[in-house]
Amino acid sequence: MRSNYKKLGDFISKVDVRNKNLQTENLQGLSMTKEFRKSTSNIVGTNLKKYKIVGKNQFACDFMSVIRVHKLPVVLHSSDDLIIVSPAYTVFKIIDETVLNPEYLMMWFRRPEFDRYADFRCDSAIRGGFKWDELCETELPVPSIEKQHEIVKEYNVVKNRISLNEQLNQKLEETAQALYKHWFVDFEFPFNKESHPELVSGSQHIGYKSSGGKMVYNEELDKEIPEGWKQSSLKNLCQKIASGATPKGGKQGYGADGISLIRSMNVYDYHFFENNLAFIDENQADKLKNVTIQAKDILFNITGASVARCCIVPTQILPARINQHVMLIRLKNKDILNNYLLYNLCSNESKKELIGVSEAGSTRQAITKSEIESFGVLYPKNEVLLKFERSIEPIMENRNSVTRINNELRKLQDLLLSKMARVEDKLILTYE
Repeated sequence: MRSNYKKLGDFISKVDVRNKNLQTENLQGLSMTKEFRKSTSNIVGTNLKKYKIVGKNQFACDFMSVIRVHKLPVVLHSSDDLIIVSPAYTVFKIIDETVLNPEYLMMWFRRPEFDRYADFRCDSAIRGGFKWDELCETELPVPSIEKQHEIVKEYNVVKNRISLNEQLNQKLEETAQALYKHWFVDFEFPFNKESHPELVSGSQHIGYKSSGGKMVYNEELDKEIPEGWKQSSLKNLCQKIASGATPKGGKQGYGADGISLIRSMNVYDYHFFENNLAFIDENQADKLKNVTIQAKDILFNITGASVARCCIVPTQILPARINQHVMLIRLKNKDILNNYLLYNLCSNESKKELIGVSEAGSTRQAITKSEIESFGVLYPKNEVLLKFERSIEPIMENRNSVTRINNELRKLQDLLLSKMARVEDKLILTYE
């Protein structure tokens, strides 16, 4: 054992406090990102007295998932509120917090090297799997408590900045969603009364429907829409719709740099998550040249838990290709349709329709190319689309700018985590 490394088992102990008095019904699950999340389990009629209570500064972990997801879902509960977790999970605490800081330990659990270690121990364990004994045998550096506090403080500065930026992006997103709904669901897009003196008087730019704008019945949609608007299949609006493939060799064939390979884990509603990008070489990329991504292409997840999430590709990750779980949607008229279609596909109404199609014929959520091509899109007049593009573009630019900053901050987070293995080095926090 390295001189500054200690076995974790010397610092932790199991906790088994049951919810006997029904102190709380706040049942939480563990995410793959090592966060608590509200459980989606139906607890009606469930005996919650058997569930385990997790107190402040205690950890919950799911040893059963390591061999399946190749990482240990382990989460630190940092709130004063009591929560409960599945009785199948292990709950533990630090024996002496004046020797080992819980947040410092959670940082160690977040290191990809730790998950690789847990995955390796699963493969080599005689009993099969990563369990409490294997966790206790984990070695980690345990510097002075003062040094631990310093490391945690620097990490939390970055973490809190990311959280604030995410809140800002959420506000921007809510503004953009409200704008889309006002224009294309409520049909209250700005209307110039000088061009239509027959409409009600008021300000120069007034809402179309409430001002008496002419509405016509559309049989395909079974509702009234503004005069001059129409329904079109997505295929008719696109010059290309296609999905890619995983290069030969799978994950083992990925490199540290090269041409970006976009996977479903990169595509979220409205934004692109850059930090988990895979990279392939020129030979691998050439075999996927049919799905060479261009600026302003829309990326759409077609399988798995992230089905129907979509975003516009950021230019900074080009050149790029996509794997089989992602569809590229390239419009004929990108300049006026891209942001409109993005918000259309991300709307609850579109998701219900698209996912509903897949659920009808498959036990696993999946959307086929033909289903995307036949998806009906309400096509407003070009003049309305142009106005929407001009109105929403500043919001999108702000969101993209904040997202780029957060991507850099996450890289800094990764750097701070990697430096934990050399705690004698001074961690220097620098970012803009």
